[in-house]
Amino acid sequence: MSDLFSAIILGVVQGLTEFLPVSSTGHLILTQKILGVDDKEFGLQFDAAIHLGTLAAVLLYFRTTFVELIAAWFKSVAARRWDVSSQSKLAWLLILGTIPAGILGILIQSKAEDAIRSPALVATMLLLFTLPMLAAERYGSQERDLDDVAPKDALIVGVAQSIALIPGVSRSGITISAAMFDGFKREQAAVFTFLLAAPITAAAGLKQVFDIARGHTEGDTQAAVIAAGVITSFVVGFAAIAFLIPYLRTNRLTIFAAYRVVLGLLVLGLVAAGTL
Repeated sequence: MSDLFSAIILGVVQGLTEFLPVSSTGHLILTQKILGVDDKEFGLQFDAAIHLGTLAAVLLYFRTTFVELIAAWFKSVAARRWDVSSQSKLAWLLILGTIPAGILGILIQSKAEDAIRSPALVATMLLLFTLPMLAAERYGSQERDLDDVAPKDALIVGVAQSIALIPGVSRSGITISAAMFDGFKREQAAVFTFLLAAPITAAAGLKQVFDIARGHTEGDTQAAVIAAGVITSFVVGFAAIAFLIPYLRTNRLTIFAAYRVVLGLLVLGLVAAGTL
């Protein structure tokens, strides 16, 4: 299989699974194992590219919201009040919610991440963290909107986001579940999750770009391969967001939970058979 085709497949996987509650990191690990891709070819440069592709998808889809949030944040700084408006309040709470994952990300660093990138762990986390999704559907009151977000809510969802650094957990899955447990409507929980994902994804992507600039790369990825991955992850990621938000207005997380269980059991079976 050509590197270009592998890049397109990995871009599709990243774009789809970054936003659907099924774990993008877990799927990328499994897909790379199945494709048998060269770690040097698909190293830090490629990883940064496809993550920045999905970041661009979030920024484009929520472009009006982000412009309003940034403008409101600057107004709040000038006024020396964080709650000048609902937008300024949300902007500060998104910053607050980003802190837990940022701290844990710094503590983990790349060595710890490499140590937990095993198919067996991915499968286990896929199965284990299906339970919060099902429980959130059953016990979450789903009465609150984004205008009701408070510092406590931002920290709860932020801590949940930090757990998603473990492959197989799913950032969108665990954060949507946490927000639903906290009483937010399913769709509103998804919107908050995607808005919250932007700062941490941007920070991680910029760190990777910085590492590349410093020469800490795992290979010299071809420009065409990078372009294929980033364009594919952007287009598919935008489509995934556009699908998921209206879908969650009237549909439960059950179908994603079922998919996680089937995939998790399949991967465990392949690991036990020694084929993965």
